[in-house]
Amino acid sequence: MGLISEFKEFAAKGNVVDLAVGVVIGAAFGKVVTSFVNDVIMPPVGMIMGGIDFKDIKLTLKAAVVEGGNVVTPAVTMNIGIFMNAIIDFVIVAFAIFLVIKAMNVFRRKQAEAPAAPAAPAEDIVLLTEIRDELRKRS
Repeated sequence: MGLISEFKEFAAKGNVVDLAVGVVIGAAFGKVVTSFVNDVIMPPVGMIMGGIDFKDIKLTLKAAVVEGGNVVTPAVTMNIGIFMNAIIDFVIVAFAIFLVIKAMNVFRRKQAEAPAAPAAPAEDIVLLTEIRDELRKRS
């Protein structure tokens, strides 16, 4: 089997398409959560903490070098506020994924608990049963 035909077979499988859809939806969900954290959650939290914008919380390791009003070397900073926003993003995404997986597990348990209808016997079994019954009648 050639490389191209193997790739076509791989790409045509449903799992690859499902994975692609999941990645696209996940990326969009990540953007929504980031916006939710940055634009909805953090402003009130900053206001409660005295008007602090978390994006501006930085630890300066080395001050910027300025000569004649121009920045020659930018400051070296640890952006703690941005990191805090990323942690909050992560917690919200992790919690949302937890809820989705929990719902899926409940659904799977309900499916497993429901008794499945017995499968109809195969045609050859039905035919053999009819032959047996007919032979019993003749005896």
